[in-house]
Amino acid sequence: MPRLKRKQLHLIIICFSALVLMAYWEKIDNNIVTHVMSFSYRYLLNSFTFINASFRVNPEDAIKYSNHRYLINHERKCGEKDVLLLLFVKSSSENFERRRAIRSTWGNEAYIERMLGVTVRVLFALGLHPEPEQKRRLQRQLLFEDQRYHDLIQQDFIDTFHNLTRKLLLQLGWKEAYCPRAQFLMSADDDVFVHIPNLIHFLQGIGRSNGKNLWIGRVHHGSPPVRDKESKYYVSQDLYPWLSYPDYTPGSGYVLSRDVATRIYQAALTINASFHIDDVFLGICAKVINIAPKDHAFFSGEGKAPYHPCIYNQMMTSHGHVSDFHEMWKRVTEAEAGQISSGLIWRLYCTVTKVRLLCLPFLSNSYPCKAAFFEYDSF
Repeated sequence: MPRLKRKQLHLIIICFSALVLMAYWEKIDNNIVTHVMSFSYRYLLNSFTFINASFRVNPEDAIKYSNHRYLINHERKCGEKDVLLLLFVKSSSENFERRRAIRSTWGNEAYIERMLGVTVRVLFALGLHPEPEQKRRLQRQLLFEDQRYHDLIQQDFIDTFHNLTRKLLLQLGWKEAYCPRAQFLMSADDDVFVHIPNLIHFLQGIGRSNGKNLWIGRVHHGSPPVRDKESKYYVSQDLYPWLSYPDYTPGSGYVLSRDVATRIYQAALTINASFHIDDVFLGICAKVINIAPKDHAFFSGEGKAPYHPCIYNQMMTSHGHVSDFHEMWKRVTEAEAGQISSGLIWRLYCTVTKVRLLCLPFLSNSYPCKAAFFEYDSF
């Protein structure tokens, strides 16, 4: 009898597991099959040569996506200075508090020049609010904000998720027109924290060796298009019929060297910019000119970086910040002022700590496990 009961229990568990699997199988199956097919397509079958033939458009059609009128502009923002980094923050009209927090923390140009000895220009890229009533009210507030800070760049396209490619073209075009001598261009969302001292030291090191052909961030390899019509990332078969995107870096934060930014902008003026996912569009343009992104483990994924000095020591960006910019800035600058040791014992301690923070399943989606073993000067 005890044996029979055990068998019954096993049978119940198996049946229950089968029911759960059946309930979720379509979603699991679609996700697994889509990614397997995408990776196979990306690495075994395809060199993305289709892009040249399929995405090219004539200049008259391409220019309509980038030929928007400036509503707020600062043509002399870069001036004649040697700008190391032009940093564009993609923002929305109503995000006044985020912009204020960025200006007083990692985006403070005066602090950067005083403490790090380089010139960085931080600008906020904006379109128009989609609601007419709010648009008029917010536009008055934006003009008042810009009179005080002189750091908004706004064009007259409607600022929605489906117009993010136009916002990308705003950034690339503004750099070409008004800040062509900037050595690097960075694009970041306004919910991203940038560890500006680490980033500046990193870019200075690259600039001293070879600051060309650089596109760096968190690289997505072989990502499949999303075919779920409920998702904001949905892309139809008509718009993109292939199984995999070219490699790209998420729009939350990435860096381009001056030459790459120029070449990508030139390519963008020949590509169908109706493709609305801006970071994938960047990857398509880069593929046209045969530029591949380089992965850096400490450019953030979707989650916030863990709060720990061993993370701050190498952090470049951290994603998902809304109200804690000042707290993060305090932690980072205190760690910087404390001059974190680089001795063997400290390095071993930090490796163990990062393994605990980054390598346990489901605990972190900010940096990959390999970041625990990441050398500061490598990427």
